[in-house]
Amino acid sequence: VQLQASGGGLVQAGGSLRLSCAASRRSFSNNAVGWFRQAPGKERAFVAAISWRGSSTQYADSVKGRFTVVRDVVKNTVYLQMNSLKPEDTAVYYCASARGSYGSNNYKDYNYWGQGTEVTVSS
Repeated sequence: VQLQASGGGLVQAGGSLRLSCAASRRSFSNNAVGWFRQAPGKERAFVAAISWRGSSTQYADSVKGRFTVVRDVVKNTVYLQMNSLKPEDTAVYYCASARGSYGSNNYKDYNYWGQGTEVTVSS
């Protein structure tokens, strides 16, 4: 499966962005999908994950209550709605398809990765 992440950009603190992760070549409808981010000089960090049916979600503590992950099975796309953005949310965001049906906060559980989309939050 090939993943394409999009929707990043420059936004002021307190603003919102919606990231999209679209799958091509084959569906990832049977797999959980996760979002990770990597800020300059930092390691890749878990952001959110959603199960194959969308019934189960997980979030990093730093984004709980601000970010929401949903999936559109028909469009074969997963979205990350990011509200109340903070400068510390600045990073390159990656989506990934998990080996299993339920999400994980461990990047090793994901085997297909998108190319990343950059999010910059100005103060």
